[in-house]
Amino acid sequence: MADPSIETFRLGPFIAPRLWVGLWQLSSNAWGSVSAAKVRQGMGRHVALGYTAFADHYGSAEIIFGQFQESSPLSERIIGATKWCVFKKVYPTPEVVWEAVHERMVRMRTKRVDLLQFHWQDYSDKNYLTALSHLNDLRMQGHIRAIGLCNFDTIHTDEICTQLGPGVIVSNQVQFSLVDTRPLHGMSDVCAKHGLKLLTYGTLCGGFLADKWLGQSEPDPYSGDLTPSQRKYLDMIVKAWGSWDLFQTLLLVLRRIGDKHGGRSISNIATRWVLDHPFVGAVIIGARLGLSEHPDDNQKVSGFHLTDGDRAQIEAILEQSDARRIITTIGDCGAEYR
Repeated sequence: MADPSIETFRLGPFIAPRLWVGLWQLSSNAWGSVSAAKVRQGMGRHVALGYTAFADHYGSAEIIFGQFQESSPLSERIIGATKWCVFKKVYPTPEVVWEAVHERMVRMRTKRVDLLQFHWQDYSDKNYLTALSHLNDLRMQGHIRAIGLCNFDTIHTDEICTQLGPGVIVSNQVQFSLVDTRPLHGMSDVCAKHGLKLLTYGTLCGGFLADKWLGQSEPDPYSGDLTPSQRKYLDMIVKAWGSWDLFQTLLLVLRRIGDKHGGRSISNIATRWVLDHPFVGAVIIGARLGLSEHPDDNQKVSGFHLTDGDRAQIEAILEQSDARRIITTIGDCGAEYR
């Protein structure tokens, strides 16, 4: 039985939960491998608890998700967000765009894509506007229920939403956490201007924003013990954000705030900090389905909000870090992928 206390929000035609299950770990065995049957069982456990939205269907994840949704008695409640990522030069004719969308429909065993998230690598090639115009045609024809962006920066998100008009683009998937606060510098204003919601990833920094890392020494990125995500976020923590010692101070503050709110976890507090921003629709939580899942802990994200005092304690740590300057060293949202 789904928990009625799970928070939801409006995303285009959907009423969606504010915690989504991320499937990018299925793209590589580097996160560990498990059978497709166990993955589908993990999906079922999440849906039963009310976590009905799944994102980032790379490669085989599209196929596994499609098999799961097709066989689920709750299929009508399930939302599948997949992607069309254009990394090389292509002229997006209507035929090219349809082929990309149809391929996802076939792989996901669906007659229409719930949320098609679009990424375009080269901003100097303005054909991303052409591609999105054709995607909107497919949306109006009923092949796509909603269109979102993925890792678009502030300037180009504003441009796209202005050109396509109100309500066409419903979301932008970007990185946002206590370590990476770039969406606060412009993207939040664009969201308010166009009624856009962010679907955020990296909110737990690959699992570093968790109780298991409190009091731990800085890990060796070359030890082989870290996942690809952890190597990425460790580099961000110690080279762009601040230091491991300051990160430990942040974890301690989050632990104290969690104790104050009924023993909630560090991950709960870090996720709540992101969700409490009004331009955030949902946080995408990476789950190694069948290997490492935390649905019970994730349920504790709901039912409370941070106080002004909580936020002040967190802000005091962020002021000691380079969090506010990451946008000048890394670039705006999505810059690291270009």
